[in-house]
Amino acid sequence: MAAIRLENLSKRYLIHHKRQLVAQRVWKRRQNVTEPFWALRDVSFAVKGGETVGIVGHNGAGKSTLLEIVAGTSSPTTGRVERSGKIAAMLEVGTGFHADLTGAENIHLNAALLGMSKTELQRKFDSIVEFSGIADFIDEPARTYSTGMLSRLGFAVAVHFEPEILILDEVLSVGDRAFLRQCAKEIDRLVNAGSLALVASHNLDVVAALCSRVIWLDHGRVKSDGPAGEILLGYADGGDLRNQRVLQPIKETVFGADE
Repeated sequence: MAAIRLENLSKRYLIHHKRQLVAQRVWKRRQNVTEPFWALRDVSFAVKGGETVGIVGHNGAGKSTLLEIVAGTSSPTTGRVERSGKIAAMLEVGTGFHADLTGAENIHLNAALLGMSKTELQRKFDSIVEFSGIADFIDEPARTYSTGMLSRLGFAVAVHFEPEILILDEVLSVGDRAFLRQCAKEIDRLVNAGSLALVASHNLDVVAALCSRVIWLDHGRVKSDGPAGEILLGYADGGDLRNQRVLQPIKETVFGADE
């Protein structure tokens, strides 16, 4: 079964800047200074298949750094991360797309990066294009695409890979309600089949609609980890998210009812 486990995970960056020094009020010079910045400190948690977990926190809280480490595109400074299952990660809209390649060519590129075989892609190609909703532009270069179009195409490729670990960083913040509804259905389908999903977003309605559990990061540390309603209520410092019974109405409100 799909799973991830983080144990005492920390990530340090070195920040370079110049500091002006004054000696005896006579001369000035600037000295290069390197200082450590800890984006994550002693983060520990586990997620198993069948869970959709939201990651919330202010800008700079460490959400993107955390997801990069889980995805394997960055390494921790200390601690460890264990993953079980094939991963599809959308860490930034447009990542993995070549601006001068067409949408169709980028589908092949992204599928290859994920590890999808040519035979599998050939079988799923039409379905990917249909899911993306941009068939009329699939032979146009990606540089002509809007952010929403890139998001749709990237998500379409990712879910057709049938990942066991799906990682989404603010990807659901750029689509319309019809696209969000498609995404929600696919995430539910994957999770119900035993996959797990990590969803980072500043949109608390989206997190509440998708996730039953939320991890709250604050200055690189886990401040709270628990039921979505409880954690989001604390994070937002208000609102009517008092128990899981309110999540389904929120889901309908956020994503819209099926047409």
